[in-house]
Amino acid sequence: MRWAITVVVLMMAGCSLASGAAERKVPRTEPPIAAPCAVTGVLIPTCGAWWGIAPEVFTGRGPARGLQRAEQRMGRRADILHVYHRAGELFPTDEERLLAKDRLLLVNWKPSLRHTWAEIASGALDRRIDKLAAHITATFPQRFFLTIHHEPENDVRPVEGMAADDYAAMFRHVVLRLREKGVTNAVTVMTYMGAPNWSSASWFERLYPGDAVVDWIGVDPYADDRVTDFASLVDKRRPDHPDWPGFYRWAQSRFPAKPIMVAEWGVFERPGFKAAFFDSVRRQIGAYPQIKALVYFDSPWAPRGDTRFDTTPDAAEAFRRLGNSPYLTQPPVVRAFITSETARSTGRPVVSISKSASSGSS
Repeated sequence: MRWAITVVVLMMAGCSLASGAAERKVPRTEPPIAAPCAVTGVLIPTCGAWWGIAPEVFTGRGPARGLQRAEQRMGRRADILHVYHRAGELFPTDEERLLAKDRLLLVNWKPSLRHTWAEIASGALDRRIDKLAAHITATFPQRFFLTIHHEPENDVRPVEGMAADDYAAMFRHVVLRLREKGVTNAVTVMTYMGAPNWSSASWFERLYPGDAVVDWIGVDPYADDRVTDFASLVDKRRPDHPDWPGFYRWAQSRFPAKPIMVAEWGVFERPGFKAAFFDSVRRQIGAYPQIKALVYFDSPWAPRGDTRFDTTPDAAEAFRRLGNSPYLTQPPVVRAFITSETARSTGRPVVSISKSASSGSS
């Protein structure tokens, strides 16, 4: 069962539509906590949001060592571990399965480095997909997040089998083939770059593979010199693309019943900026109730700069405050969903007692 009805009811109850850019009121204090708390079969927490990380990327450390160090640095356990795979690699690996005993996996998979989207949609990688499906069904019954060829916008090539429609067809084919071969525990994420220039392209809407194969909407925004706070990160706009409303507003209007995952986000180095930015996330996240997961990209060598969250003592402390804020701290009974083999394999919703009563938060 895909839990479509549950998702719609819970998300419509928890997400109110913004009426426009000028009317959104961004709070200056931390958001209140709702209760009771639950997590649905497609891994939506109804209170606050999951807290996740891609730890120490490009450092040469494996997931276990990188995650151990990152969790020590940020002063808490991650709810979501973001890992990357490509081509014929089988996942989850032994190491990833061990880490998933008390965390959710977000697997970011690029099926091929040389086949076009059109070729994949036509079945060119079916043997690879079937081999992966056999591996998953034999080794990993738990629910996990899966995103396929994330950030496709800058790979669109209309005349080379890499058009937006080809991407949508590829995504659908991969998901349906995995399901046909028994992979029913993958919670799918369609992950966009969300940049105004790409989002304003005439083909942008055609990237979407369809509600039947997409459980979550993802976005990968980074805080560059155009960004001042969390609000301007998730709703990036540019004067040269005046019709683009910002990603969150677009997604909220386009997909009102789907949860949004900030699947990669990072803050580039600027004097004093990281600490102020992390504090803005803590204050403003409540204005974006459709965002149900924040997954940080922690790397000294990100493509455009250093996104480590603790490059200064002030930044480190602000990030710890953010990660340990009540809104991003799931109560024990919801956390237990992650470690429950039965709940994770069947998708059965788990309802907790009041978040404030179960976690000591207020």
